[in-house]
Amino acid sequence: MQWDNQNKGGWDRGGPPDLMDLVSKAKKRFGGTGKGGRYPLLIVVVFVLAIILLWTAVFTVPTGHQGIILQFGRYSRIVGEGLHFKIPFGVEKVHKIFTSQVVTESFGFRTVRPGIRTEYQKTRLMERESLVLTGDLNVIDVEWIVQFRREDPRKYIFNVRDPIKALRDISESVIRRIVGNWSFDYVLQNREAVNKMAQEDLQSILDEYETGIRVVNVKLQNVLPPDPVKGAFNEVNEAQQEKERLINQAQETYNRQIPKAKGTAERTINGARGFALERVNRAKGDVARFVAVLKEYRNAKQVTKRRLYLEAFQKILPNANQIYIIDSDQKSVLPLLQLNQQVRREGEGGETQ
Repeated sequence: MQWDNQNKGGWDRGGPPDLMDLVSKAKKRFGGTGKGGRYPLLIVVVFVLAIILLWTAVFTVPTGHQGIILQFGRYSRIVGEGLHFKIPFGVEKVHKIFTSQVVTESFGFRTVRPGIRTEYQKTRLMERESLVLTGDLNVIDVEWIVQFRREDPRKYIFNVRDPIKALRDISESVIRRIVGNWSFDYVLQNREAVNKMAQEDLQSILDEYETGIRVVNVKLQNVLPPDPVKGAFNEVNEAQQEKERLINQAQETYNRQIPKAKGTAERTINGARGFALERVNRAKGDVARFVAVLKEYRNAKQVTKRRLYLEAFQKILPNANQIYIIDSDQKSVLPLLQLNQQVRREGEGGETQ
């Protein structure tokens, strides 16, 4: 089982001391090496047993850890950080689990040397972890990490034989299932959604297995096509980008020309409507004026005729260049002495003065 800081014999600092070595050291210290020793052998034995008792009964749990106490290999209790006591002489053993540490498991690559410029390693065996079949039947190389904590040390130790291996197997299964349901473009453009789905599904399965593991984060690192087909994928992506560019240009032209054409059409239609309204109103006005004149004509025919005759000549004569008076008794046309031109010259001369 994957435990941290396992103390197989229940000893806190590298296992129990050698009994004969302690006895010999005690004899030398208290002078019990010959017949003339000052202390009997019993005192030496008691002293050694006291040291072993303290050595096997007292232990400390470091910060961020929890201690699992096993009594004859069976679960007894959990202790927190600090100094604690247990039954000595191997009756109870302690296993210390780092519960606050966030552990990272990587898939498709390994971190060789962390730092500002982290060095990574990717082998053929690691590449098998990250090759995934997408929903549109493309094989892509998906690298991801899983960050987790050992939340329940009892479940972590007793419920699963190898929790880390189980976590890796479940994570691979979840990622392959999620990526297999979507296309390559969706996975590439919606990493956050894939991360969220993978974390929820992975945590659900781990809880069902009662592994005691709490998933902190699942994050896709690189989503790339495999090296043998990377060139073909790049060409396809370039073609798709060119297609999107042409579509965007066409859409831009459409958005520019169609509103302009619609505006011209609306302006023409509104102009036609205004012209039609003007003609209709003018026709109605002419009809009303004609009806009014007809009414006056019916009341006084001669007066109305004369008035209409004079009004017509008032409009015609100012626009005439030459004026002629035709007498029915005279055989030729007699000009009226160019009176209108004389009037115009007088008018122009008056203006110049």
